[in-house]
Amino acid sequence: QVQLVESGGGLVQAGGSLRLSCAASGRTSSTVVMGWFRQTPGKEREFVATIRWSGGNTFYADSVKGRFTISRDNAKNTVYLQMNSLKPEDTAVYYCAVGTSYYRPNEYDYWGQGTQVTVSS
Repeated sequence: QVQLVESGGGLVQAGGSLRLSCAASGRTSSTVVMGWFRQTPGKEREFVATIRWSGGNTFYADSVKGRFTISRDNAKNTVYLQMNSLKPEDTAVYYCAVGTSYYRPNEYDYWGQGTQVTVSS
């Protein structure tokens, strides 16, 4: 089992920045990939960014590419999402997640509780 706790959300004005953190605990040795997702009420969960735990390869949704940066600290079992040039459409609850499958790295097994990000216009 892996437990994930997100932090760093808040209210910012358009153009501002936030850095989200996600600390993992438990059986963290099973981590293959960690990712960030976001969800707005009434909408489906949306992929934001992922990072491979070994190697650090990253991938971003087109909507955040060039503005958001995902990174990780393997020693601290923590993944970060640096969000710059925030837009009102970035408003959502942001969740971090862990995938444990080497065969299906796009499938996630553990999820955090979420942290609210609100961007005012």
